[in-house]
Amino acid sequence: MNPWRDDLRTKLEPILRERDAARQLCVKSGYHDLPYGILVYPPEQEFALRRELTLLRTRLHQAGKHVTTISLAECMTTALAAEGLDAAELAEAERGSSLPLAIETVFAVLSSYWPLDELVAERLPPDADPERDVVFLVRAGALYPLYRTYALLEQLKGRVSVPTVLMYPGDRRGPKGLSFMGVAAPEHNYRPWIVE
Repeated sequence: MNPWRDDLRTKLEPILRERDAARQLCVKSGYHDLPYGILVYPPEQEFALRRELTLLRTRLHQAGKHVTTISLAECMTTALAAEGLDAAELAEAERGSSLPLAIETVFAVLSSYWPLDELVAERLPPDADPERDVVFLVRAGALYPLYRTYALLEQLKGRVSVPTVLMYPGDRRGPKGLSFMGVAAPEHNYRPWIVE
């Protein structure tokens, strides 16, 4: 079994099944306003993760939970389209000599014009109940190398009251360090609970 799959099934799922899952995630993070978890998985396991999340959603639903899945890729595509930008064109620019410009453009769109945290907040359940609702943030890999998930979680701080889990493609580096896609320099300031 893959370590991330074991972490999902034996460490994360039992918490998400509980009525006080939000409180438990806050306790694990050490912060009263961070009901977040981060599940780290190898980027090449994206499709296996999606299959596993489908099964987990079913099990949580059977346990009386309501699961909302928010695609960060879809949020980014929505923001870019609102600014008249095409994701395929930006991807082409990334491959060419315009990578710094593409990064700067997407970052500006997701931080100033169509803030990613606002797009995520709009997709949260309107009457979210911390005892019933669970949120999965998926497809974070689409943001690489344009936007770091660290910024998103910090901007959502205090605005999310339900258990929320970021599916993080990358790897761990040290006790709190995460390397986005296993390529980016590790960020060591993630405050949410990193499932292990």
